[in-house]
Amino acid sequence: MQAESLEFRGIAKAFGGTNALNPISLHLAAGEFVTLLGPSGSGKTTLLNIAAGFLSPDSGSLFIGASDVTSLPARKRNIGMVFQNYALFPHMNVFDNVAYGLRVRGVPSSEIQARVMRALAGVRLEDFNAREIRQLSGGQQQRVALARALIIEPPVLLMDEPLGALDRQLRKQVQLEIRRLHRDFGRTTLFVTHDQEEALAMSDRIAVMRGGRIEQIGNPNELYHRPANTFVASFLGESNILNGSVTEISGGVARVNASGLGLELVGEAAPGLRVGDAVGALVRPESVTVSASPSGLAARVQEVVHLGEILAIRLLLATGQEFWIRRFSGAEMPDAGREIRLSWRNEDIRIIPLTT
Repeated sequence: MQAESLEFRGIAKAFGGTNALNPISLHLAAGEFVTLLGPSGSGKTTLLNIAAGFLSPDSGSLFIGASDVTSLPARKRNIGMVFQNYALFPHMNVFDNVAYGLRVRGVPSSEIQARVMRALAGVRLEDFNAREIRQLSGGQQQRVALARALIIEPPVLLMDEPLGALDRQLRKQVQLEIRRLHRDFGRTTLFVTHDQEEALAMSDRIAVMRGGRIEQIGNPNELYHRPANTFVASFLGESNILNGSVTEISGGVARVNASGLGLELVGEAAPGLRVGDAVGALVRPESVTVSASPSGLAARVQEVVHLGEILAIRLLLATGQEFWIRRFSGAEMPDAGREIRLSWRNEDIRIIPLTT
């Protein structure tokens, strides 16, 4: 079965008196990998469960391709689902776990052997077909869960924080495996996570959610370099936000009087900003250089944190605000307690609305 588009049209959901989803509209093109990213309670899992048919929306419609599936039960949607806890059957071996979806759909036994082995080869587990689930590592179990979801050839694949139980190194390996499988099988995929690095590494597009709404949707590069507001900037990647008010906007560039810092900030203005607006100037740690000029922003070194090939340097501004910069390991840095001056290019600054 070919991949199909997935579309939410004005989907809303409340539990008691609390709105879990304010009307949300979102379209995934056939074969696209879209991640729902947000903190706990943002609505991402609720939206995924509505797509799966585990929850019914209070209003709105859900389409797979041209078909309205809003009222269809989960078992009739032919959607592949991968859960955080894998949901494998412990009394079945690897082969039988993967074959389960074919058997309940009445696929002839003569076809099952070849299809299961092909699916296991796709996740590089063809030699593990007779293994018991308890004999597998976490990463291997996750790949069995992927094979079981993919073998039914669903038009849409849903993944609910499937890497949350894995350690950091294994999580990175499985991320690459999922991306490879997505390229090989081309399933339309809706992926839920609260891990920003995971979202950036895996997605064609990312929808950043908060309070039952989508704050911004775009490709990883767009969201990282042009976030819509300070919530998106802070949630996606490391960020320094310098607060101030807009004094001038011209040609898409804003000038900002930075509160308490005694300097003017200049950068690309987010759409809709006006003179007088309270804003944040986003300065990514990797965009900052240590300057010899006395006109740079004064900061005092607090500590240097070693992150493998990267050094993260925590600074303190005159206002008491923390400020972070990054350097490759081996770079010269002043000792803790030293005052330094910081500078950056105006084109690396993004002026964005403050969010509370």
